[in-house]
Amino acid sequence: MAAPRVSDRFATAFITGASTGLGRAFAEMLLAEGVRVWGTSRAPARLADLTQAHAPRFTPVALDLRDPAQLENTFRSADAAAGGFDLVINNAGFGVFAEFAAVDFAVWRDQIDVMLTQPARLSHLALRGQLARNRGALVNISSLAAEFPLPFQSAYNIAKAGLTALNESLMIETAPTAVAVIDFRPGDYRTDFDGSLQRPQAQPDARQERAWHAFRAMMQSGPPPAHAAAALRRALLRGRSGTVRTGRFFQAVIAPLIARFGSLPLKRRIQARYFDLS
Repeated sequence: MAAPRVSDRFATAFITGASTGLGRAFAEMLLAEGVRVWGTSRAPARLADLTQAHAPRFTPVALDLRDPAQLENTFRSADAAAGGFDLVINNAGFGVFAEFAAVDFAVWRDQIDVMLTQPARLSHLALRGQLARNRGALVNISSLAAEFPLPFQSAYNIAKAGLTALNESLMIETAPTAVAVIDFRPGDYRTDFDGSLQRPQAQPDARQERAWHAFRAMMQSGPPPAHAAAALRRALLRGRSGTVRTGRFFQAVIAPLIARFGSLPLKRRIQARYFDLS
């Protein structure tokens, strides 16, 4: 008997932020599983190797999430070409590292728009089609930061906590249907996220610098993105809604137990020590 493949459940997929990091790993995993993938990037040239290696099953898509009209038009066009996406993965995003009050609020608003408002817009578009067909899955890439906020990354924490709240709401709404909603919460992975993270504050103090070095060290020592892709594959094969926490053992297993059973002061002390802020 042949082992199950993701393509047995999902023939087509749309992934935002597919050129690097977790998005690239998700795309590669799905392609290996026989899924036809539409992957987005602000710079589609960065997807050229995937296009060449997996033509015609991979389709590169130019998309800037800062443009709501482009998002809607691009998704509708791709969705029509695919005959309706079975799987939609909201993954694209970026980081900003600074004190909340030290930089202009427009910096934070931009991140919240890109990482919360626009993923909610795409979720709305995707679910309308999936519910009409009564099949499919929506995967929103949240973060363990929804439970353990990252210091000096306020808007990232807001966006991920909001995305998790959206996922929980949609799980309730889609429960009577054959559409699955997955709240995917990765911890630190060995991607280029820390290298592309913006640091707009001109003169960070010593406390912020300690947190920055601790954050970078955790990112660089984390599991490879393929580890997250394997966790997503298992979740997709289960074919049901749910929350997936993934990352190194402490983050994916121990930390959620602390969040569930520990006190808030204990959780805050652990976070302070984790980021060298105690």
